[in-house]
Amino acid sequence: MSPLTRADAQQIATLARLELTVAELDLFARQLTSILDYADRLQAVDTTGVPPYGASLAEAGWREDTPVPSLSREDALRNAPGADLAAGTFVVPKVIG
Repeated sequence: MSPLTRADAQQIATLARLELTVAELDLFARQLTSILDYADRLQAVDTTGVPPYGASLAEAGWREDTPVPSLSREDALRNAPGADLAAGTFVVPKVIG
């Protein structure tokens, strides 16, 4: 892979909403080039016959998605730090002016 230019790094920084100095852009371009080169090296490795590492989705212990009884509204509100039992609602601090 050809090295990323300062303009490439600036474009990526803009998309990521980063404000970088010229020195930081140069460093960023070198680091990203290094990361992408390493990713290319990994892609080139022949993994034929190598079993996957870790559990597959089938072995991950998935269970059927079956509905089960939940807490009643009263029990849930009773455990809440703030609740209006008459209205059946949770009471939370105001966060938006």
